[in-house]
Amino acid sequence: MQDENFIVREPLLNLQEEVIGYELCWQKNADALERPSDADAEALATFVSDLASAGDGSPLMGNHLVFIAASAATLKAGAYASLPSKGTVIAVYGDDLADPEVLPAIRALRGAGYGVSLRGAKLAAVDRSILTQMTHVETPLNVGNFVAHVQLYRSLDIAATRMVARGVSSWEQYDVCAKLGIHAFVGKLHLTPRQGNGMKELNPAQTMILQLMDMVRQNADVRQLEGLLKRDAALSYKLLRYINSAGFGLGCEIQSLKHAVTMLGYTPLYRWLALLLATASTSSYSPVLMETAVIRGRFAELLGQTFLPKNEAENLFVAGMFSLLDKLFGVPMEDVLEKVQLSDAVSEALLTREGIYGPFLALAEACELNTAEVEAMATSLCISPKQVNDAHLSALAWAQSLKL
Repeated sequence: MQDENFIVREPLLNLQEEVIGYELCWQKNADALERPSDADAEALATFVSDLASAGDGSPLMGNHLVFIAASAATLKAGAYASLPSKGTVIAVYGDDLADPEVLPAIRALRGAGYGVSLRGAKLAAVDRSILTQMTHVETPLNVGNFVAHVQLYRSLDIAATRMVARGVSSWEQYDVCAKLGIHAFVGKLHLTPRQGNGMKELNPAQTMILQLMDMVRQNADVRQLEGLLKRDAALSYKLLRYINSAGFGLGCEIQSLKHAVTMLGYTPLYRWLALLLATASTSSYSPVLMETAVIRGRFAELLGQTFLPKNEAENLFVAGMFSLLDKLFGVPMEDVLEKVQLSDAVSEALLTREGIYGPFLALAEACELNTAEVEAMATSLCISPKQVNDAHLSALAWAQSLKL
């Protein structure tokens, strides 16, 4: 079953607009308010369990939470016991609380250290003793009287239970929810421009990085690169920290830019400068957008690794990263491309999603959304659902290893 499905992720944001976790589900179950079938819930549990068993027992996504929807059958069968308890939150549907075997299963999960989130329930009809077992309570914005629902939750005064607002589709809604004291937010905010945060000009750090990228493209002498980078000690430190992170997988510590070029060459250095450019944004909207850009870049790269030469796959990373620069900088993509000198193939992918890189980038983007087009996109590239899902989860884990 899981080999026929595509994973989609949806980020959870906190009050600082940072990503604190992800909901993982199948594309066809992307509406979290619709309870998955027993077969789909079991397939998802198996998929994530297999992913966890390939690791070292650490949390699946570093310090991030992972939300996974359950059914009554998978709860009673103990389908989540093989997952690391830290950082894993099992979403339980309100209707399933009527099953007398579900509540003991929830207590067992909580006793083992898992989080449990209550989804699709009418709080007024749920016994307080049950709510105290929950780490999270989810409330959709389209619930009858949303404000009254929030007020009811707050009147319960259960300190250990956090409220999550679902279906937050605009930053205006986010701001309203934040004023109501809600702790986390789920929606497509990571792809929605934040009004008032647009940058008409690049900041000094970004301008310097663009200079460096242009010099790298021209294979400038490494001493010239070092001379420019030394003007900003913070950027130098950040670049070397990224290169030495677990995500790069080097066997020795890189001590200088010259050492990096000697060990890596210019093409990988360009890739890391692309990462540095995205993270140099001073916009308050950047945390969630930055993480999305990094994941998309790595995801697109992994999708293309089997089919393209190494340097072409690395260009996919740059294309994926830069596909969100228009939102990071607050300017149209055409204006971004006037400032950033890229190859024609990468520019074509960014503007039209066509050419050699475009289809891989489009597939990576589609896995951020609830769209039926994913299967056709993957089929056209001769990529199986398993390959897509493995690349997707690997990209998520890789982004966490960078400790952005």
